[in-house]
Amino acid sequence: MRTIATLDDLVALVDDRPGLFVRFSHGPEADLGSPSLDYEADVELPGLSVTPLNPEPWWTRTTLDWVARRVCKYAELAQKDPSRRPWILTGQVIGQGPDHEPLLDAVEPLAWLSTDALAKALDHYRRAFDKGRDSAD
Repeated sequence: MRTIATLDDLVALVDDRPGLFVRFSHGPEADLGSPSLDYEADVELPGLSVTPLNPEPWWTRTTLDWVARRVCKYAELAQKDPSRRPWILTGQVIGQGPDHEPLLDAVEPLAWLSTDALAKALDHYRRAFDKGRDSAD
């Protein structure tokens, strides 16, 4: 599987192709043989839990802002366990997981995301967003 080297390359891919997702795990080979789990409820999910990469129609900021934010959503998984890496995929959405995340079937792995691209996404996210701010602030 190829590697997307830069954050700009990922943004260009997202701009060119609908239906892209990111997943942090041990990779397609490990994931395609076992379902995602709702660990809290101890329930198997019918597909792989993923994070959408394509901006929603209501999004008024740049694709770069959306992609960086979405990539960073579960980046702590890779920070806690370096063997878990981000990879880009597509597939058929067959439901939602317990955290409202899409669940995919008929998964097509597309590319790994490089550590440099992940670092750039984290840096951009920290600069572009007020992390942790909510409606109570």
